[in-house]
Amino acid sequence: MAGTATGIYPMLYALFGADGKLDKGAHEAQIEACLRAGVHGLAVGGLASECNKLTVAERRRHVEWTLAMTAGRRPVSVTISDNTVEGQIEGVRHAADLGAAWAVLQPPPVKTASEAALIDFFGAVADASQVPIGIQNAPEYIGIGLSNAGLIELNRRHPNVSILKAEGPALYIGRLAEDAAGRFELLNGRNGMTLIDDLRAGCSGCIPGVECSDVESRIFELWQAGKQTEAEALFREVLPLLHFLMTGIDHLLCYGKRLAAKRIGLKEVHDRGPAEAPHPFGLQVLEAWSRDLGPL
Repeated sequence: MAGTATGIYPMLYALFGADGKLDKGAHEAQIEACLRAGVHGLAVGGLASECNKLTVAERRRHVEWTLAMTAGRRPVSVTISDNTVEGQIEGVRHAADLGAAWAVLQPPPVKTASEAALIDFFGAVADASQVPIGIQNAPEYIGIGLSNAGLIELNRRHPNVSILKAEGPALYIGRLAEDAAGRFELLNGRNGMTLIDDLRAGCSGCIPGVECSDVESRIFELWQAGKQTEAEALFREVLPLLHFLMTGIDHLLCYGKRLAAKRIGLKEVHDRGPAEAPHPFGLQVLEAWSRDLGPL
């Protein structure tokens, strides 16, 4: 399967130093670990990148570091979370100018916005973009999204919207794939918790977290090679961990980031508050389900 958005694109964490600022050295270590792990691309700027806790300048810096450190070794997807059309156009242009392969647009957090208004919003940004555009359709986490019919209408009016990060259960993904009939390259998120069923439904890949990206990349490659039984067996081994981590975004940021840091070899995790604090039993569960994972 070849396309713009194919394979495992882990969403990079925002890693902070003891001074509370983004830690450039830790970010580079994270990128190098992901590349060693065999990922097919990198993603930055989404919910796991704590876009809601970064200033505009910090979000832009995170993108700049990622593209400079990756240096073309893998394609990079940049999620744009600005809440105005003008801000998103600027964010997409900034990412594209630095070499991003594609951009993903988040909807502005206006839960009462109509579907027609969202289509107009996304369409205006897509029309100004020089790279393929994806939509993060994640009402469970963002609180707003488009119906299958709305996504298809958006693509009909603006063919540059050709990728979907459509986060949801496997049955939702299957129905969306059926309705869209090949209009989109389709990826799920949710930390890869339904990766096998997503691939079975026709997804071109997944945008999970960093912490299990090596295992998920291997599962994807086994599936693509026609080794479904081996892919399913490996998925079963990691599924309890993925299920624990994906209790919610704040939970993932607490425990997933700590597991990623351990596997990367980072000594400490510094949270930017407000943030969920790790509980001793939570750390015990994390250790139990991840004890067989070595360094990334």
